[in-house]
Amino acid sequence: MTSRLALACMAGGLSLLAALPVSFMALAQTAPETDKTTLKPVASFASIADQKARSVALFEEAGKVIEHPRCLNCHPAGDRPLQTMAMHPHQPPVTRGDGGMGVPGMMCNTCHGLENAAIVGQSPTLKSIPGNPAWHLAPIEMAWVGKSLGEICQQLKDPKRNGGRDLSKIVEHMSHDSLVGWGWNPGDGREPAPGTQAEFGELIKAWVDTGAACPAG
Repeated sequence: MTSRLALACMAGGLSLLAALPVSFMALAQTAPETDKTTLKPVASFASIADQKARSVALFEEAGKVIEHPRCLNCHPAGDRPLQTMAMHPHQPPVTRGDGGMGVPGMMCNTCHGLENAAIVGQSPTLKSIPGNPAWHLAPIEMAWVGKSLGEICQQLKDPKRNGGRDLSKIVEHMSHDSLVGWGWNPGDGREPAPGTQAEFGELIKAWVDTGAACPAG
């Protein structure tokens, strides 16, 4: 009896699928997965009539950058930066120190210079040491690892945690800060953040302009 019922269910399911339009079936089979290497332009969100929903959607798109390891590695939950797409603890072992610049004898600028420095004769995948004049960890108040995108959104809006910035300064920071921009110029052997810094900045600005609404959670 059980076998007959199972066969009947399977047959019914096949009949239902057969009844669907061919165009629907083709779409279901060819629908592309979300591209996490690019950013949608701001204009693509114009069709969302509800302003709050559009604001949330804009921030979720910007979240492709915010939640990428290029950014998360410098926003750890502890005092040790992370490395690689797998987000391993930094080697050699270093710690946050004052201002996120490391501790005496192991300051960030001990190894990290003004720009990416090529490594000769080392791993074929790791070809450079990251560099930027302001290389340092984000403040612990802006730890992102382990937090939801909604929680990160609330952090960004809170002057008590974001370095005293209002929303216009958040837009400026995301759009033009050179250390943020390193995420798109990480050196050979590293995956860059999605899209470009200009596209990311435009998404953040549009998010602010539509009310800076945050995703749930």
